[in-house]
Amino acid sequence: MFGRSKTLNDQQAETIAREHREGAKNRPTPKRRDQEAANRRPLVVADRKEAKNLDRAKRREAQLLQRQAMATGDDAHLPARDKGPVRRYIRDHVDARWNVGEFMLPVMILVLALSFVRVPAVFLIVSVGVYGLLLAAAIDSWFMWRGLKKKLVAKFGADKVGRGLAMYAVMRGFQIRRSRMPRALAKRGEYPA
Repeated sequence: MFGRSKTLNDQQAETIAREHREGAKNRPTPKRRDQEAANRRPLVVADRKEAKNLDRAKRREAQLLQRQAMATGDDAHLPARDKGPVRRYIRDHVDARWNVGEFMLPVMILVLALSFVRVPAVFLIVSVGVYGLLLAAAIDSWFMWRGLKKKLVAKFGADKVGRGLAMYAVMRGFQIRRSRMPRALAKRGEYPA
């Protein structure tokens, strides 16, 4: 009666006696101690070398998936800073336009080469040109963000346009198109809808 454990025959007879109901659990609730024993894992793994190798393999696989996602634009495996439809829209918009900032690195390499020329007139022209290019890139980025922000608010709502998106768009605009990660998927002139 009290404290008596059921035999295997009693358990089988009990399960046969119940009819199968659709949408019901149709099995007895497991005992708490059995459930806890199934979930119990050691805090420190017995074979630390094997655990280290498994962890390294998992990280390598995750990095490989992330690298492939950066090349293909797969949103499921992108890093957190690039995930989501808002950031995808920003990337496509920036990639679709010509940005003054993307010409900064090649021009700076040219300026570095010209800085070795010791002619004052060349130095003055290069200096004015560099500051002019910096100003033009800053103004271009400001106008790009203003237009992009209006489109983002219209498409996703004002609550989705948060902090950090302007810098995300501007930094992408300053990168050379071929070196952008995630890769540029939108062609020039093909703005997102």
